[in-house]
Parts: sequence; C-alpha cells; structure tokens
Amino acid sequence: MSTISPKPFLKNLLRSTLFVLSLMGALSVTVVPLHAQGAVSATYSADELISTGTNFFGSVSQGLASVMERAVSQFGQPNAYILGQEGSAALIGGVRYGEGAMYTRNVGQRDIFWQGPTIGFDVGGDGSQVMMLVYNLPDVNQVYGRYPAVQGTAYFIGGIGMTVMKRNNVIIVPIRAGVGARLGINVGYLKFTDQPTWNPF
Repeated sequence: MSTISPKPFLKNLLRSTLFVLSLMGALSVTVVPLHAQGAVSATYSADELISTGTNFFGSVSQGLASVMERAVSQFGQPNAYILGQEGSAALIGGVRYGEGAMYTRNVGQRDIFWQGPTIGFDVGGDGSQVMMLVYNLPDVNQVYGRYPAVQGTAYFIGGIGMTVMKRNNVIIVPIRAGVGARLGINVGYLKFTDQPTWNPF
C-alpha cells in the first residue's frame, strides 16, 4: 500500500495562502486612495472648536463658548470649519465678500472664497473675522454653491453672532465678531467658490 507525501499538499496550501494575502494587500491599496479623494469623515468636538475660535478671534471672544455650544447642541459636531475675513457694505441693498481656508481632518486644508448680496434696512460697511462651522459635508467639492439664510436662526450674545445657511443637506453656520444690529435685519445668500470673483450673484 503506497503512502502520499504531505509535501505537495503543504506547498499548495502555502501558495494559496500567499496568493490570498497578496490579493488582500492589492485591494487595500486601491481602497485607501479612493477614500482620500475628497470624502470628509471625522468631526470636531465643541472643545476643539472653542479653542480654535478663541485663538482666531482673540480678545473679542467673550460669548464664543455660548454660541459654539448652541450650534453643537442644535446641529451636532461639524466635519469641517472655515476661518477667514470678510467685508460688507450696504445701502438698503448690499454685498458681502470674504476669503479664508476650509479645514478638515482627513482631506486637509484648502482655500475658499464667498460672496453674496444682502437686503436690509441698514446703511454702512464693516469688516470682520468669521468662523464657519460646516455640517454634513460629504465631499470637499460639494461645499461650493449658493447657501440661502435660514429664517429665524439669528443668535447673538457677548459680541458674537451666529446665523444658519443651508444648501441641500449641507449646513453652514457663520460665527462673526461684532456684527451688532446688522445680524437680524439682513437677508440674502452666500455663494462659495474655489476662486475669487467680483460677481456677488
């Protein structure tokens, strides 16, 4: 009675195992770059946002913690935020221009610009720093477009003002310092772009 040597079986088993491992490695290499294309995943906590906002606004951040806590309690934790400067002018109808950088955990930082018309009852101009919380952003490229202001969402405390804008499922909450009486009496929208433009529409 003849016996079968175990060596060919072990060799075949080893070859099969190495093939499966190499296939898994190839699949993991293709999956990671696809995820890094622009999908935004991780969020920011209230403490992180307050710390960032305090460093950004400096001495004018008296009511920042209260405004941040209100935003987080209402909308949750944002998965991106924008830091920048803007200027606006109005004579019943007005315009607003701004520029800054948008920050995400896993896709990094990119320049962003915004502009838009306003309609209100005030006269004058101002310049301010602004921090914007961005919610439900599935991809960095989907931040671009027009965001109308959501009615009845103005909030103001201790020199810091907050409004809310929405486009599809993406919500942007601009937080400005020293906005004064202009906060509740202007309506309009902001258009976000990847390049600066003078056209507010």
